Amino acid sequence: MPPRIAVRDISFFERPVPFAKPFRFGSVVITASAQAFVRVEIEVEGAGRSAGASAELMASKWFDKRAHLTPPQTVEELRRSLVIARDLYLARPGFDTAFATHAAVVAAQVEACAKEDIPPLAAGFGPAEIDKAILDALLRALETDFFIGMAQNVAGIDARLSPDLGDSDIAQFLGRSQRLERVAIRHTVGMDDKIEGEGGVADTRENAGARYFKLKLNGDPDADAARLIRIGNELATLPHDYSVTLDANEQYADLAALGALVERLDRDAALEPIAAKLLYIEQPMPRDSFRESPLGRLSRRDIIIDEADDCYGAFPAARALGYRGISSKSCKGVYKSIVNATRAAKWSVDGERYFISGEDLTCQAGLGVQQDLALGALIGVTHAERNGHHYVDGFADTPAAEAQAFLAAHPDLYIRDGEKIRLSIHDGDLLTGSLTGPGYATGAHPDWTVLSPLQQPRARILQEQKT
Repeated sequence: MPPRIAVRDISFFERPVPFAKPFRFGSVVITASAQAFVRVEIEVEGAGRSAGASAELMASKWFDKRAHLTPPQTVEELRRSLVIARDLYLARPGFDTAFATHAAVVAAQVEACAKEDIPPLAAGFGPAEIDKAILDALLRALETDFFIGMAQNVAGIDARLSPDLGDSDIAQFLGRSQRLERVAIRHTVGMDDKIEGEGGVADTRENAGARYFKLKLNGDPDADAARLIRIGNELATLPHDYSVTLDANEQYADLAALGALVERLDRDAALEPIAAKLLYIEQPMPRDSFRESPLGRLSRRDIIIDEADDCYGAFPAARALGYRGISSKSCKGVYKSIVNATRAAKWSVDGERYFISGEDLTCQAGLGVQQDLALGALIGVTHAERNGHHYVDGFADTPAAEAQAFLAAHPDLYIRDGEKIRLSIHDGDLLTGSLTGPGYATGAHPDWTVLSPLQQPRARILQEQKT
């Protein structure tokens, strides 16, 4: 039987993260953000108390892209998501498994957030971060690492939130899982990033020797095709083979616009350096309308969802529409990623191919990148977008002693570069060997004494609730 836990305390902190250069995706430009940190104390039944931690960038205008909201307002939603989730987790009576604790609050979290006009994707942020910290604490209490612990299903993950699966499907998937020793980076090319020449996509000082590239789109088939031709011409000069993915971040208005781009990819010889290397297209259409538009013939290209992954039922719904995959992001929930990876494996046994991809959303050096990397290495993600190291200068404003602690604990993952400590990339890959100590993929925790408390967000009162 999986160990049972009770959540005794949850604390939130944050730290500003300046970007080394602007990151533009879709219509959004980010030049700085804030990283949320979670510290959780649990009691393991019969084994005493243990503390765990997690961290994630609070990316503006991704969880909620509605035009009437400012970037700070969308970050405020994420803070509220954390606070609402804390109250729900701390209100849980008695002991239960880590996953049962998560499952018990999911519906209430979405409902409480909806009352403040916080959409499901943003609502999931709070539980996602708390769950990671709980896992860290649980694994530390058991003195085991993430990969061994998840293979043994110490969290007690079952199919109560995914009725299309059986409990045994998840248990068997986890039991077969083995840590990938290396995960290739997928280099992000933002809409404002330089394409040609020094500092361009083929410059190894810029792309860190990547063999995989993630290219952002803006939703205009002609403009996107023209830009992809330029990028393809540069990538064709690389001294090694490469693969690409395309990410539209919901910018394609409908199937007709998407079809125009796919037609160009299929027929335009100038796009061959991209089309021949294309693995999949990510979230081309808005999350709110994708369920109304079966892909039909467009499914000849592998297309996945990302922003539309706002509940446990999203992947089966996408599959019915012709989508082949779904993204894994720690900010959307470690348990959901494992459930979706189980689905992809189960659905692929009869010759059809379904898959789960690794997407980054600027995971920062330290807890964020380590826990997301470990999740991908567990579920078989062989290459993952890694843009945190690309748009942020190492550990950014993290105190030197804290960054040094992460370097000492993870010497295969970080490297000293002058006065900076940054991600260490080995021939285009990240190594996972040091992620195997007790806890959730980290041998160090933040220096809690120098972190600022989470800015206290105000609850949003909707107009209909006032009357």
